[in-house]
Amino acid sequence: MTHFVRIKLLIVPMAVTAYGADLGGPVTFSKDVVPILERSCQNCHRPGSIAPMSLLTYKEARPWARSIKEKVVRRQMPPWHIDRNVGITKFKDDPSLTDQEIATIAAWVDQGAPEGNPGDLPPARRFSDLDKWHIGQPDLIISMPKPYRLKAKGGDEFYDIDVDPGFTEDRYISAVETKPDSGFKVVHHATTNLIEDPDDPAGLFLNEYAVGKNADLFPENAGRLIRAGSRIHFNLHLHPDGEETPVQVSVAFKFFPKSVVPKYVTFTQHMGEVYDLDIPAGQVVRSDGYFRLQKPALISAFQPHFHTRGKAQCMEAIYPDVRPDSARPGPAETETLSCVSDYQFGWSITYPYADDVAPLLPAGTVIHVTTWHDNTDHNKFNPNPKNWAGYGQRTIDEMSFAWVSLYYLDEADFQQRVLARTAKTGSR
Repeated sequence: MTHFVRIKLLIVPMAVTAYGADLGGPVTFSKDVVPILERSCQNCHRPGSIAPMSLLTYKEARPWARSIKEKVVRRQMPPWHIDRNVGITKFKDDPSLTDQEIATIAAWVDQGAPEGNPGDLPPARRFSDLDKWHIGQPDLIISMPKPYRLKAKGGDEFYDIDVDPGFTEDRYISAVETKPDSGFKVVHHATTNLIEDPDDPAGLFLNEYAVGKNADLFPENAGRLIRAGSRIHFNLHLHPDGEETPVQVSVAFKFFPKSVVPKYVTFTQHMGEVYDLDIPAGQVVRSDGYFRLQKPALISAFQPHFHTRGKAQCMEAIYPDVRPDSARPGPAETETLSCVSDYQFGWSITYPYADDVAPLLPAGTVIHVTTWHDNTDHNKFNPNPKNWAGYGQRTIDEMSFAWVSLYYLDEADFQQRVLARTAKTGSR
């Protein structure tokens, strides 16, 4: 049995006062707020990381109390912009706050943001250079041999370089992440490709970093093969921001044990790409793209991709007709898989589905990607709401597609999985 959802997208931020309820007693930084910050905020909000301010101590956090409340109540921070009202809402490594945690922070601010008893503080979270990786401690990190120095002003720049990491044997990876070591603010994206054949300089797509992106974590018993002798190709798209910036990018891997060959080969690709974008000045525009699955598949992750005018994106499954011999087959059956309905530029987040809810889709399913661009002055990230925008590679241009991670199944495996999930949950 499949659950079908029809939605009307509303891009309306939650009212800041929604969580201003009294929790029935005093709320303090030391006892109530710090555990939330340690779990979901401090990895970025600390010295040397990507956030603009540190939230490790009361002295550091107190000046930002009102801003913290506004950001968490609107669910703009921590960055996790999946719509909780439609589609699948259960994910791996979800840093978002519960309603109770948001209410706690709101009450703390409403009560004057008191420090409380420092004796109530939990042990301070300790960080290392490896904490920047969402995949955990990598088994291998491959870096550009030296930083590229981006000029202070001018148009977008593109930089390419190959690195030979010295792979002497085939290895399968269970997770991969590309990340700037320096120059976060100017890296529009950085992709890594596997160069297996010297006669094929483009190679095979491996991984992508876009502003604020996390990692690609593959499902159990699924991985990517890196063949012996492969080189890593780095492609950087850089956007000057007013000062000369050294840019250094690395890619990190977690490997399967050498004796293990995963059953499934996973990969990530564009779906629903729209090239003929037409986004007039001062308008909100919808575009629709499609991708047909030739085989049964398990979708393991979803990541919207657009630039500064991107506002929302939904991914829907249009199922193949289950009554092909009927004279009146009826309307197509559809299911909304996921939506990001209030995208914030700077956070190109990958949303990895929990294993027990990752979409299982039959051969012939059409993935329908619907994207909204906001080219008005209400979009604070819009570089110029008076200009028309269309498809292009530059930061001031636009794109419209989803990065989708998946692996294919044979029909017998697919049917067995559907039966097992239906027996367990009542739905596919």
